[in-house]
Amino acid sequence: MLLQENPISFTPMCVSTGVQKQCSCQDQAFRGFCSLTAGLPSSKAMDYRTLPVNKWDENDVQCWLESIGIKKEYVEKLYVEEVTGPALMELDYSFLKGIGMKGGQIHMLIRKRNELLQLQNAQQAKHSSSKRSDGADVQTDPVRPRNAPAQKTSGGDSCGPADKPSRDNTPTSGKRHRRSSNSQLKSTDEVLELSNCRPFRSQNTDFKYVKNRVLAPESGVSGLITPCHEYKSFATAAELNRNQLQSKFACEVIRFASACMNIRTNGTIHFGIMDSVEDRGWKHGQIIGIKVKEREYYVDALDYIEKCFCESVQEIARKCIHPPVFVEVISKDSQEQRFVVEVDIEPTSSLVKNRIFEVYLPKYNEGSQKVTLTKDRALYQRVGAKSEPIKHNNLATFFQGLQDRDAQREKAELSSAELHTEISQNLGRKLSILLNDGKSYMDYSLRYILVTNRCEKNDLKYINFLMHLNIFCVFDFDEDSNVSGLYSKYKEHHATRSYFLQDFSNESKTGNPSSQKHLCLFDQTSWIFCNGRSDFLGDEKPCDENTWIRMKKKYLKKAITRICDEILPKRSFIVLFLLLSPVQKPLVDTFQEFYTEMNGTEYIVCIAESRENYGKWANLAQASCSIETLEQCSIVGMKLSHVDTTIQRMLPSTAQPRHLPVSTRGLCTLPSLEEEKLFSLEILCIDQCDDIKLDLLTEKEIQEVEQNFYRGRKIIWENFWLADKRRCGEIIEREACTDASKLLDDILRGSGLNYSVAKLKIFHHPGSGGSTIARQVLWKRRKDLRCAVIKTSYSPATVCEHALAFRDYEEKEISHCLPVLLLIEDYDEDYLEELRNELMDAVATRKINSPRPYFILMCCRRSNDPERLCKASPLDTVAVTHKLTDSEKSLFRTKLEKLKQKDVKPEFILTFVLMCEEFNETYVRDFVGHILQDIDRSSRDTCLMRYVALLNFYVPNSYVSLSHCEAFLGLGVYTEMKSRAYDFKSHLSEQARMIFIELRESTTYISSVRIIHCLVAKEILHQLSGNEPQSQLAMTLLQEKTLFENRFGREEFIKFIRDLFIRRDKRSRGDNTDTLFSPFIEHVCKAEDCEKAIAVLKAAYELLGRDPFFAQQLARLHYNNEKFEDAEHWAGVAKSHLPNDSYILDTEGQVYRKWFSFTVDKMTQEDTPESIIQKIKIALKAMKCFRAAQQAAKAERDSMNNAGYFGEVEVGCRLLRFLSTVDVFRRSPEGEYSELVKYLITDYIPKDIEKTWGRLHSRLKGLRQNLYNALEWISEDLSYFQTDKNHEKEEEDEKDEKEEQIYNPRKWLKRQSEVYAKFFISTSLIEDSNSGPESQLIRRMNIYKSGGGSVTNILSFLTDKKENRSAEKLEKILGFYTENPLRDRLEDNDLINYILCHITLACLAPGSAKLLPAQTLRELSVRFFKGKRPFPASAHFLLTLLYWPDEALDKEPNPDKDEILISALQTLKRLYDIKMKDVPTRKKRIYTHFFLGKGYGLGKIVHKTKIDKLISGSLDERRMKWLHGTVWNIARIRDILKRVSGWTKDRNLFIRGHMKEFPILPLHRDSVPPGNENVTFYLGFSFNGLVAFNIKVETNPTVSRPQGI
Repeated sequence: MLLQENPISFTPMCVSTGVQKQCSCQDQAFRGFCSLTAGLPSSKAMDYRTLPVNKWDENDVQCWLESIGIKKEYVEKLYVEEVTGPALMELDYSFLKGIGMKGGQIHMLIRKRNELLQLQNAQQAKHSSSKRSDGADVQTDPVRPRNAPAQKTSGGDSCGPADKPSRDNTPTSGKRHRRSSNSQLKSTDEVLELSNCRPFRSQNTDFKYVKNRVLAPESGVSGLITPCHEYKSFATAAELNRNQLQSKFACEVIRFASACMNIRTNGTIHFGIMDSVEDRGWKHGQIIGIKVKEREYYVDALDYIEKCFCESVQEIARKCIHPPVFVEVISKDSQEQRFVVEVDIEPTSSLVKNRIFEVYLPKYNEGSQKVTLTKDRALYQRVGAKSEPIKHNNLATFFQGLQDRDAQREKAELSSAELHTEISQNLGRKLSILLNDGKSYMDYSLRYILVTNRCEKNDLKYINFLMHLNIFCVFDFDEDSNVSGLYSKYKEHHATRSYFLQDFSNESKTGNPSSQKHLCLFDQTSWIFCNGRSDFLGDEKPCDENTWIRMKKKYLKKAITRICDEILPKRSFIVLFLLLSPVQKPLVDTFQEFYTEMNGTEYIVCIAESRENYGKWANLAQASCSIETLEQCSIVGMKLSHVDTTIQRMLPSTAQPRHLPVSTRGLCTLPSLEEEKLFSLEILCIDQCDDIKLDLLTEKEIQEVEQNFYRGRKIIWENFWLADKRRCGEIIEREACTDASKLLDDILRGSGLNYSVAKLKIFHHPGSGGSTIARQVLWKRRKDLRCAVIKTSYSPATVCEHALAFRDYEEKEISHCLPVLLLIEDYDEDYLEELRNELMDAVATRKINSPRPYFILMCCRRSNDPERLCKASPLDTVAVTHKLTDSEKSLFRTKLEKLKQKDVKPEFILTFVLMCEEFNETYVRDFVGHILQDIDRSSRDTCLMRYVALLNFYVPNSYVSLSHCEAFLGLGVYTEMKSRAYDFKSHLSEQARMIFIELRESTTYISSVRIIHCLVAKEILHQLSGNEPQSQLAMTLLQEKTLFENRFGREEFIKFIRDLFIRRDKRSRGDNTDTLFSPFIEHVCKAEDCEKAIAVLKAAYELLGRDPFFAQQLARLHYNNEKFEDAEHWAGVAKSHLPNDSYILDTEGQVYRKWFSFTVDKMTQEDTPESIIQKIKIALKAMKCFRAAQQAAKAERDSMNNAGYFGEVEVGCRLLRFLSTVDVFRRSPEGEYSELVKYLITDYIPKDIEKTWGRLHSRLKGLRQNLYNALEWISEDLSYFQTDKNHEKEEEDEKDEKEEQIYNPRKWLKRQSEVYAKFFISTSLIEDSNSGPESQLIRRMNIYKSGGGSVTNILSFLTDKKENRSAEKLEKILGFYTENPLRDRLEDNDLINYILCHITLACLAPGSAKLLPAQTLRELSVRFFKGKRPFPASAHFLLTLLYWPDEALDKEPNPDKDEILISALQTLKRLYDIKMKDVPTRKKRIYTHFFLGKGYGLGKIVHKTKIDKLISGSLDERRMKWLHGTVWNIARIRDILKRVSGWTKDRNLFIRGHMKEFPILPLHRDSVPPGNENVTFYLGFSFNGLVAFNIKVETNPTVSRPQGI
């Protein structure tokens, strides 16, 4: 054999003939140390292995951690925490838990660290000892001296050269062996898990040993039938050649067999079990196993029986010595195959009676390389745990006892032959305990994960219990399951989603929003085919075990980790292993992964009817936990039919069907399968909760259901059901519930407009019972309407699809279905509108007209000002406030007394008590103060209370997951000790139990905690803070690594933290005000100072991954506090992250805009040339940023951000005002800025600034055009859409310029246009230029100054309350234009404005002398049709107004005019689509400017403001009349507008023009009648084309109708 290099010590290993000797490691301890530091071939690895641990740096520790298999994420965390060698030596559980490590990883790290230190200490001690003894080498074998001869040639009990009977038992057989075996070296101080021996004479191939567990110590004689045991490591011998191995093996077996047969006892000798008691590296009885090259070597070795036994007993010996049994040794850490070889000795009395067994022992002679026998035969006997030769002086005694031993053997055999009836276990009770803690019924809140294999056809009859369990997912190893197995049966009863392992494990990487990542997993069972599907047409085919382990096992691990770490909270689910057929290794791998992730078997249950199937599973699974532990969580031998019946009896509800109402006033059945298909709806059935077994509910449980509601939890259907059954008190019905019911009745009667989708809105103060009222309405109407709650986590399209299916289910005539009442809570306004539009579109395609709505959306939302929202829309809105009426006060007082009579303490129904007091602030303050009186302010749960209060007060609907709370309180440490009945509340202080309420989030099903009410949260913050400011509390929260690194529910927690810092209040969301920053940041700025707010925002920015929107907020916060250099920095940071985000670019522009305004307004020192240049540069920077924001906004498909245009205009106009104050541009005596105008619009540059302003000249000379472009864009944008965002602001006529652009942008545009024009007017320049371009420009500026110049400005004259004044201004504007526009050609934009001025003037002063005839305007506008260049939308809008059929102008039909109309309408539609991009229409509602009136010429054009003036009431009341269509009931309006005729076809609306038909856009899509009908309507004109209002089916078909009118 060649010399080999030891991979650890690089010391050569010498091999002599037949026997190996080692010269590598100095001692066994050092070999152990090497094994613990093995695995990295790099030079760095070699470095750290040669150093003591206390000399290691972070890199050394990192290498070691990787080598022992610690997960990469934890290795990186420890590296970041700067864990060096000395730190590694001091690591404890709490530190590792604090950085987020899981229990299993902590256990392994600490154990390996302790081994490392112990072995290194041992190595150092022995190394120093060897030095003291003149450097003598310590032999590899712990007993045999290094220089001892390889073979002992004398001694009756020697078994050969390679091993001594009980000494040479250490694995030292070569390089490969040392690398594998020594890597598993165990510290002798560690307690190893005990293992059972293979049952005597058992041939069960499924039985396995687990590496490094220990068997009971070697034993002597015990009752003769019970086998005695002897252990041999056999590690060295197993590596020898055939002759050596067989002689050694035969020697040990024959010696042991002789001893057993002579004593008449059964026995088993085990090879591969450590027997050395002197070797401190191993434990006696430790299972190591040996490599078996060829099994026949061991079987054939027993041929020595014929050579070693006397001829007369050879046959008997053959029958007593059974063939070797090879028991596999399994290990989680190694795939290397090892065995324990066992030989059973069974000396039955019929064979051995009156016989003795003397034997020779074979020995291998190194010199001759032959096997020889010992010179003399010897008799062996068992003496204690040893096989000893009988000495000559004891032979007589031995022979004398022979007959006695024979008699004992016979007696023992007779006793063992008697049948022992096995007392059967109470498996029914065990099943009850495992599944529901011994309760009489199961907990429906628990989910189940099923792991199963092939289900035979006969077994399918007995798996009905699975249909009633709340199964989250199934890991199915049956490739035929979809065809003939469990899946084929299950999907008949439940809706499912099927996956393959890799799909399920990778689903979280699909890019879904976090809220939807795990969505459908909760509403439909996920069926995971773990080993392909035989019927699948794709590539997923079944594979064998080895291929599965190689290709698919990694996906199994990912899937299980995903479930346990991200989806399901601990203790919320049970993993149920259902072993229906023979078990294979992948099923065991699944158990081991769950066992690791769940830290034990507490929530794992195994059911197996076949003991054989269970045995194989348990033997393989024992690599993770002991057989005894597995038996405790397993039901074995119980017939599947009995399991089925037993579990069904434990179900808390009966399996009765659920029912829905139908239009015929009957009922229909709703099976689970159909209900689960509609997973975006929580359906309320007629017999909701009737399936609950009421007799199983104890009074305490019923009381708990009631108290949970009065503590502040959302009401559940069980509350109503128990109240109806008189098992708990009645639920108070507030007056708002009656109001909501009346509104619902009005909707169902069809009063008002006939909408297919109606809305009923409930706005409520937090905690006032709005959600309860909404559910009360649903509960009452469940028998005559179809009722459901919408899960808003699903898309509107999905909800729409399910709502339609729900409405149609089991209905014969879909035209006569019952209306569907859908509750939607805490919704986003955009979501609601999108859902409503989806439903309306879906209904429209059905072409059915119904007197009642198809769907009623009951919208329930929290608001801080519900009364204001109700006032804005009184016909369909109910407000619920904390204020109680006198009758409500009486009801609440009575209810409170009844609850007190049930011994309910007011502290534990705090929300109800506060509601009784109408959430009076003083009462809340005193109540909270009383509760917190003796609280321990330094405790962890008090700290948690403050954190939760901070979030709950500032972030609506926020919560902290139970998992986060447990991690924060350190409860995760006790996971393995917790019982199923674990209660989080029991670990809280009494005060925390009163203040916290535990909830389950409806979409992600995360159990969570929040303060019972936001006002209580506010008081807790105030009373527990003491002198500590809230900014410091937030800063402390940000430093809580335990909370931020907890993986479960992390996305939701991070979202709430983000909202705390950057979510602004908006009145449109129901908040009291519109804020510039988040309420928390505004509080810090106001109560503390700006610096504290900046500091906490910076900390949040760093912690949350350097979020660019935090940088944006920092920029805004800095510029609002006049810290412009810092603001500039943070805007740049945000921009570096998102360089093309229009909102961030706008913020950068705002930094410079504010900076410029500050330098102009607040800097008092005299302007120097340098300071003037600096100010101009800042303004130009701002404008450049705003233009970049404009370009970025154009590329954003899902938003319409126009802030860049407004910003550019504001800065530009402000810059013009500043330039007008510079000395070089002094104002002329006439009050004009001639010098400035000349500089800006010509090539003229004053000498004073020619050089000093340098590059600024070209940029300033482009100022006019840039401003003009921005103003035109804003004007066009405003002409498209409704802009009345806040009617209250509009009515107040406020003068705050900052808000004007938001609340009254038309007014803002007019004012800015006048400012812009003022600085480009110069009489002297007009005279100088003699009608040149400068003169034309200044005339245009005069028009701007007079209020014209753009479409929006011109139309704004129509909103002026003084019509005469507006008419005079328009006449003045028309005076600036040429007297003969047909001759003197106007530019395109000028012509548009010119024509629009006439149309506007005709609306204000129809008799004005300045007006041109309509025909002339038509002739002027035809340019927009014939021109080849593109024209703005306003040009095509004018064409639709002017060329619409006119009784006076169009007496003869003319198809050419239709072509003009068609072209204009098509272009308007195309430009509208371009402008809208992918923005939902609800976000930008088109504005109808004009209506078709009863006149002719320009007189037929009626502006919307004229109609508005005829509507009485406040602005909100007028708006509601438009919304509900009651405006058309006003006679004066009907008198001025003309109804036109059209027709419908497939829910589309058409009208005839001059000769051709045109499609018309209906204002309300569901107002178009189904089928083909003649209709009449009012015609409106918008920038999206023609719009139809008040569509009615024509009832008088005999009336003749002129074309197009």
